[in-house]
Amino acid sequence: MKRNFNIIIRAAEFILLFFGVPLLIYYESFITHPSLILLPILAALIFYFIRKKDFNLESLIRLDVPRRLVWNHILLMLITGIILTAFVYIFIPENLFNLPRANPNVWLILFFAYPVFSAYSQEVVFRTFLFTRYQTLFKNRNFLIIVSGVTFGFAHIVYYHPLSMLLKLIAGIYLAWIYRKTQSVLFTAILHALLGILVFTVGLGEYFWLNIEQHL
Repeated sequence: MKRNFNIIIRAAEFILLFFGVPLLIYYESFITHPSLILLPILAALIFYFIRKKDFNLESLIRLDVPRRLVWNHILLMLITGIILTAFVYIFIPENLFNLPRANPNVWLILFFAYPVFSAYSQEVVFRTFLFTRYQTLFKNRNFLIIVSGVTFGFAHIVYYHPLSMLLKLIAGIYLAWIYRKTQSVLFTAILHALLGILVFTVGLGEYFWLNIEQHL
């Protein structure tokens, strides 16, 4: 009986965090940027990991990934960059390389800030925390990958465009698979950062940055 009650509480917590919080950001205009929620959540999760006796904090910075795997995914990033560039060139040519062309200083700031303040933070939340905290709810690890991708995609409802949710769903499943395969949140965050920088570079940033037009 107690075990069932604990599962219900954890399921409610999961729904609140991964669906309730994005909906709050979506509907409340006083939250001007998702980072206002994401960064405090990250700080709380770091505290959670510190208090969790069976969690090794060094795993948050571990990068012992096989070299062949690294090169395989760098190649995949290059192919993805070509595909995204072709997509923008064909369907929205006026956006091609719009941010680095219009505002190279902002693009450079994003190049260095995005990996730390966005990509890594999101990977800790949607991969490390989700896999660690909710594996008792989703015991099938393949299904847990799907769950991670779905929650990651849904969180991007805050950007008010279905394309951002679709692309992040696909990216979320890919990143969750990488995380499960390598158990390295740092490597997963690096891949996440590369994907994000590609998106902002080739001209898809308007789907992932509120009010980006102010910088174009």
